[in-house]
Amino acid sequence: MPQTVLLAEDDRAIRHALERALTLEGYEVTAVADGVEALAQAHKNPPDVLVLDVMMPGIDGLQVCRVLRAEGDRTPILMLTALVETADRVAGLDAGADDYVVKPFDVEEVFARLRALLRRTSPVGVNAGGNGDSGEVATKEPQAPERQIEAAGIRMDLQARRVWRGKRELELTRTEFELLELLVRNAGIVLDHSTIYDRIWGYDFGPGSKNLAVYVGYLRRKLDEPDAPQLIHTVRGVGYVLRED
Repeated sequence: MPQTVLLAEDDRAIRHALERALTLEGYEVTAVADGVEALAQAHKNPPDVLVLDVMMPGIDGLQVCRVLRAEGDRTPILMLTALVETADRVAGLDAGADDYVVKPFDVEEVFARLRALLRRTSPVGVNAGGNGDSGEVATKEPQAPERQIEAAGIRMDLQARRVWRGKRELELTRTEFELLELLVRNAGIVLDHSTIYDRIWGYDFGPGSKNLAVYVGYLRRKLDEPDAPQLIHTVRGVGYVLRED
Protein backbone atom coordinates (compact mmCIF):
# COMPACT_ATOMS: atom_id res chain seq x y z
CA MET A 1 0.00 0.00 0.00
CA PRO A 2 1.35 3.47 -0.84
CA GLN A 3 2.12 5.83 2.01
CA THR A 4 -0.48 8.58 2.40
CA VAL A 5 0.42 12.28 2.59
CA LEU A 6 -1.83 15.14 3.64
CA LEU A 7 -0.46 18.31 2.03
CA ALA A 8 -1.69 21.74 3.15
CA GLU A 9 -0.32 24.67 1.13
CA ASP A 10 -2.20 27.86 0.24
CA ASP A 11 0.03 28.77 -2.72
CA ARG A 12 -1.74 27.07 -5.63
CA ALA A 13 1.34 26.71 -7.82
CA ILE A 14 3.43 25.18 -5.04
CA ARG A 15 0.57 22.93 -3.94
CA HIS A 16 -0.04 21.55 -7.41
CA ALA A 17 3.67 21.09 -8.17
CA LEU A 18 4.36 19.32 -4.89
CA GLU A 19 1.22 17.20 -5.17
CA ARG A 20 2.28 16.05 -8.63
CA ALA A 21 5.87 15.36 -7.53
CA LEU A 22 4.75 13.34 -4.50
CA THR A 23 2.27 11.38 -6.61
CA LEU A 24 4.96 10.54 -9.16
CA GLU A 25 7.18 9.45 -6.26
CA GLY A 26 4.54 6.89 -5.32
CA TYR A 27 2.68 8.59 -2.48
CA GLU A 28 -1.08 8.84 -2.22
CA VAL A 29 -1.66 12.57 -1.77
CA THR A 30 -4.56 14.61 -0.44
CA ALA A 31 -3.89 18.29 -1.11
CA VAL A 32 -5.80 21.12 0.59
CA ALA A 33 -5.46 24.90 0.59
CA ASP A 34 -5.80 25.87 4.24
CA GLY A 35 -5.62 24.74 7.84
CA VAL A 36 -9.36 24.23 8.28
CA GLU A 37 -9.42 21.72 5.42
CA ALA A 38 -6.23 20.12 6.75
CA LEU A 39 -7.79 19.44 10.16
CA ALA A 40 -10.99 18.13 8.58
CA GLN A 41 -9.07 15.72 6.36
CA ALA A 42 -6.75 14.63 9.19
CA HIS A 43 -9.78 13.73 11.30
CA LYS A 44 -11.64 12.06 8.43
CA ASN A 45 -8.78 10.07 6.88
CA PRO A 46 -5.67 10.11 9.10
CA PRO A 47 -2.58 10.14 6.84
CA ASP A 48 0.80 8.52 7.37
CA VAL A 49 2.48 11.94 7.32
CA LEU A 50 1.46 15.60 7.09
CA VAL A 51 3.19 18.34 5.11
CA LEU A 52 2.03 21.73 6.39
CA ASP A 53 2.83 25.21 5.13
CA VAL A 54 3.46 27.51 8.10
CA MET A 55 1.87 30.64 6.64
CA MET A 56 -1.74 29.96 5.63
CA PRO A 57 -4.83 32.18 5.99
CA GLY A 58 -7.16 31.52 8.89
CA ILE A 59 -5.73 28.52 10.72
CA ASP A 60 -2.02 28.33 9.86
CA GLY A 61 0.28 25.32 9.89
CA LEU A 62 1.46 25.94 13.44
CA GLN A 63 -2.11 25.99 14.74
CA VAL A 64 -2.93 22.79 12.86
CA CYS A 65 0.10 21.18 14.43
CA ARG A 66 -0.84 22.36 17.94
CA VAL A 67 -4.43 21.09 17.60
CA LEU A 68 -3.36 17.64 16.43
CA ARG A 69 -0.76 17.29 19.16
CA ALA A 70 -3.25 18.44 21.80
CA GLU A 71 -5.57 15.68 20.59
CA GLY A 72 -2.79 13.14 21.08
CA ASP A 73 -2.19 12.68 17.35
CA ARG A 74 1.48 11.71 16.89
CA THR A 75 1.45 11.53 13.07
CA PRO A 76 4.80 12.87 11.82
CA ILE A 77 4.62 16.45 10.56
CA LEU A 78 6.93 18.18 8.09
CA MET A 79 6.61 21.97 8.02
CA LEU A 80 7.19 24.09 4.91
CA THR A 81 8.34 27.59 5.80
CA ALA A 82 9.66 30.71 4.12
CA LEU A 83 10.78 31.94 7.55
CA VAL A 84 14.51 31.44 7.94
CA GLU A 85 15.13 32.82 11.42
CA THR A 86 15.99 30.26 14.09
CA ALA A 87 13.20 31.57 16.34
CA ASP A 88 10.66 30.87 13.60
CA ARG A 89 11.89 27.30 13.16
CA VAL A 90 11.88 26.81 16.92
CA ALA A 91 8.23 27.94 16.98
CA GLY A 92 7.42 25.06 14.61
CA LEU A 93 9.25 22.56 16.78
CA ASP A 94 7.53 23.95 19.86
CA ALA A 95 4.17 23.41 18.18
CA GLY A 96 5.05 19.73 17.83
CA ALA A 97 6.46 19.50 14.30
CA ASP A 98 9.03 16.79 13.62
CA ASP A 99 11.01 18.48 10.86
CA TYR A 100 10.96 21.44 8.50
CA VAL A 101 12.02 22.49 5.00
CA VAL A 102 12.82 26.12 4.17
CA LYS A 103 11.44 27.62 0.95
CA PRO A 104 12.57 27.66 -1.76
CA PHE A 105 13.29 23.96 -1.43
CA ASP A 106 14.54 21.16 -3.65
CA VAL A 107 11.83 18.52 -4.00
CA GLU A 108 14.47 15.82 -3.45
CA GLU A 109 15.06 17.24 0.02
CA VAL A 110 11.33 16.98 0.75
CA PHE A 111 11.41 13.34 -0.41
CA ALA A 112 14.43 12.59 1.79
CA ARG A 113 12.87 14.13 4.88
CA LEU A 114 9.57 12.32 4.31
CA ARG A 115 11.38 8.99 3.90
CA ALA A 116 13.24 9.62 7.15
CA LEU A 117 10.06 10.51 9.06
CA LEU A 118 8.19 7.49 7.71
CA ARG A 119 11.12 5.15 8.33
CA ARG A 120 11.06 6.10 12.01
CA THR A 121 7.35 5.24 12.32
CA SER A 122 7.23 2.11 10.13
CA PRO A 123 7.54 -1.45 11.47
CA VAL A 124 10.83 -3.20 10.74
CA GLY A 125 10.75 -4.82 7.32
CA VAL A 126 7.99 -2.59 5.96
CA ASN A 127 8.93 -0.24 3.12
CA ALA A 128 8.95 3.34 4.28
CA GLY A 129 9.65 5.00 0.93
CA GLY A 130 6.84 5.95 -1.34
CA ASN A 131 8.71 4.90 -4.49
CA GLY A 132 9.45 1.28 -3.61
CA ASP A 133 12.73 1.96 -1.84
CA SER A 134 14.13 -0.90 0.19
CA GLY A 135 12.74 0.78 3.31
CA GLU A 136 15.83 -0.15 5.29
CA VAL A 137 15.09 0.86 8.84
CA ALA A 138 17.82 2.40 10.95
CA THR A 139 15.83 1.77 14.10
CA LYS A 140 17.08 2.44 17.56
CA GLU A 141 14.29 0.52 19.27
CA PRO A 142 15.68 -2.12 21.62
CA GLN A 143 15.69 -5.69 20.36
CA ALA A 144 15.38 -7.12 23.88
CA PRO A 145 12.52 -6.11 26.19
CA GLU A 146 14.56 -3.11 27.32
CA ARG A 147 12.39 -0.42 28.83
CA GLN A 148 14.53 2.24 30.48
CA ILE A 149 17.94 3.79 29.89
CA GLU A 150 19.75 6.30 32.08
CA ALA A 151 22.80 8.56 31.86
CA ALA A 152 23.92 11.92 33.29
CA GLY A 153 20.82 12.23 35.44
CA ILE A 154 18.46 11.58 32.53
CA ARG A 155 16.02 8.66 32.65
CA MET A 156 14.10 7.55 29.55
CA ASP A 157 11.17 5.17 29.42
CA LEU A 158 11.43 3.90 25.85
CA GLN A 159 8.09 2.13 25.71
CA ALA A 160 6.06 4.96 27.24
CA ARG A 161 8.28 7.54 25.49
CA ARG A 162 8.69 9.58 28.68
CA VAL A 163 11.79 11.44 29.84
CA TRP A 164 12.92 12.87 33.17
CA ARG A 165 15.87 14.94 34.28
CA GLY A 166 15.97 14.14 37.94
CA LYS A 167 12.35 14.36 39.09
CA ARG A 168 11.27 16.79 36.37
CA GLU A 169 9.49 15.25 33.38
CA LEU A 170 10.20 16.76 29.95
CA GLU A 171 7.78 17.13 27.06
CA LEU A 172 9.64 16.21 23.87
CA THR A 173 8.67 15.90 20.23
CA ARG A 174 9.40 12.63 18.44
CA THR A 175 12.62 13.96 16.91
CA GLU A 176 13.80 15.46 20.21
CA PHE A 177 13.13 12.15 21.97
CA GLU A 178 15.11 10.16 19.40
CA LEU A 179 17.99 12.63 19.43
CA LEU A 180 18.18 12.51 23.22
CA GLU A 181 17.94 8.71 23.18
CA LEU A 182 20.91 8.55 20.80
CA LEU A 183 22.95 10.85 23.06
CA VAL A 184 21.99 8.96 26.24
CA ARG A 185 22.88 5.60 24.70
CA ASN A 186 26.27 7.04 23.75
CA ALA A 187 26.88 9.16 26.86
CA GLY A 188 30.50 10.33 27.04
CA ILE A 189 31.09 9.58 23.35
CA VAL A 190 31.42 12.43 20.85
CA LEU A 191 29.00 11.83 17.97
CA ASP A 192 29.87 13.61 14.75
CA HIS A 193 27.28 15.48 12.70
CA SER A 194 27.06 12.91 9.90
CA THR A 195 26.49 10.06 12.37
CA ILE A 196 23.65 11.93 14.08
CA TYR A 197 22.05 12.88 10.78
CA ASP A 198 22.24 9.29 9.58
CA ARG A 199 20.80 7.82 12.78
CA ILE A 200 18.03 10.39 13.30
CA TRP A 201 17.07 11.53 9.80
CA GLY A 202 18.60 8.78 7.68
CA TYR A 203 20.17 11.45 5.48
CA ASP A 204 23.07 13.91 5.80
CA PHE A 205 21.80 17.32 4.73
CA GLY A 206 25.32 18.69 4.36
CA PRO A 207 27.50 21.23 6.15
CA GLY A 208 25.21 24.15 5.32
CA SER A 209 22.21 22.70 7.13
CA LYS A 210 21.25 24.18 10.51
CA ASN A 211 18.69 21.47 11.18
CA LEU A 212 20.73 19.61 13.79
CA ALA A 213 21.88 22.78 15.56
CA VAL A 214 18.27 23.94 15.90
CA TYR A 215 17.16 20.65 17.44
CA VAL A 216 20.14 20.54 19.81
CA GLY A 217 19.46 24.12 20.89
CA TYR A 218 15.82 23.42 21.50
CA LEU A 219 16.60 20.21 23.41
CA ARG A 220 19.03 22.15 25.58
CA ARG A 221 16.31 24.65 26.46
CA LYS A 222 14.15 21.82 27.77
CA LEU A 223 16.99 20.03 29.59
CA ASP A 224 18.89 22.90 31.19
CA GLU A 225 18.17 23.98 34.76
CA PRO A 226 19.46 26.90 36.85
CA ASP A 227 22.57 26.04 38.86
CA ALA A 228 22.77 22.62 37.19
CA PRO A 229 25.48 21.51 34.74
CA GLN A 230 24.77 21.64 31.03
CA LEU A 231 24.40 18.14 29.64
CA ILE A 232 24.75 18.47 25.87
CA HIS A 233 28.15 19.83 24.89
CA THR A 234 29.31 21.06 21.50
CA VAL A 235 32.64 19.74 20.26
CA ARG A 236 33.45 22.44 17.74
CA GLY A 237 33.95 21.17 14.22
CA VAL A 238 33.01 17.62 15.20
CA GLY A 239 29.61 17.16 16.84
CA TYR A 240 27.95 16.72 20.22
CA VAL A 241 28.38 14.70 23.41
CA LEU A 242 26.18 14.08 26.44
CA ARG A 243 28.05 14.27 29.72
CA GLU A 244 27.56 15.72 33.19
CA ASP A 245 30.59 17.90 33.98
